[in-house]
Amino acid sequence: MRWMAWSTRELAELAGTTLKTVRYYHRIGLLDEPERAANGYKRYRVEHLVRLLRIRRLVDLGIQPSDIPAMEESDDGVEQTLRALDAELEASIERQQRMRKELALILRRRSLIDLPYGYDGETDGLPETERSLLMLFSRVLDPKAMAGLQELNTAPRPPAQAEFDTLPADADDATRQRVAEGLASAARHEFEARPFLKDVATSRALAEPVILHGLVELYNPAQIDVLQRMNALLGLTAPEEERT
Repeated sequence: MRWMAWSTRELAELAGTTLKTVRYYHRIGLLDEPERAANGYKRYRVEHLVRLLRIRRLVDLGIQPSDIPAMEESDDGVEQTLRALDAELEASIERQQRMRKELALILRRRSLIDLPYGYDGETDGLPETERSLLMLFSRVLDPKAMAGLQELNTAPRPPAQAEFDTLPADADDATRQRVAEGLASAARHEFEARPFLKDVATSRALAEPVILHGLVELYNPAQIDVLQRMNALLGLTAPEEERT
């Protein structure tokens, strides 16, 4: 009886894969080389196809080909690998679910794409400078602090804040002092209404270089001077780079 045999190309087609993949499995020792015919061509049999189909089954589950040999050494190895894969998939699904929720928010309000992950507060009227700072803050503040900033940004903006946003670099001393006093007054009110905001304002994280550089590059000299004056009025320590 003559046994059926396949070429490498035919084997790849039967298994739903490619010549390159079959050759790769040979190279890493995952698939045994078959005997060769008199003309030198490889002749694969059913055992090779079954092995290749089993390899593809594991790969389709997300197992790396290089991990398969160690996994097959024992039942414990199989279970350990599969449980680790299941944990990775669970984490991936949770991440994708969070991403879908975030995308749903952004689809409803496109402007949220310029703000940190999880931010769903009111964005109308937020200047580009504040959007940029919120992105920087998200790299140094914990989720609780970021939630505090989000809550702050949902409150009506005080008149002094609007004047600060448009303060020209050549603003005179009297204007700077008036704006600083207005911001300090608004900050005191917020500290009383939301005590946790004072913890955010005094957080050592705000002295991180990324925040200091951000303030210097996003605000003009007059605005930085106003922030220093406001900190002094509130009894807060101004970051060193702001004072230079």
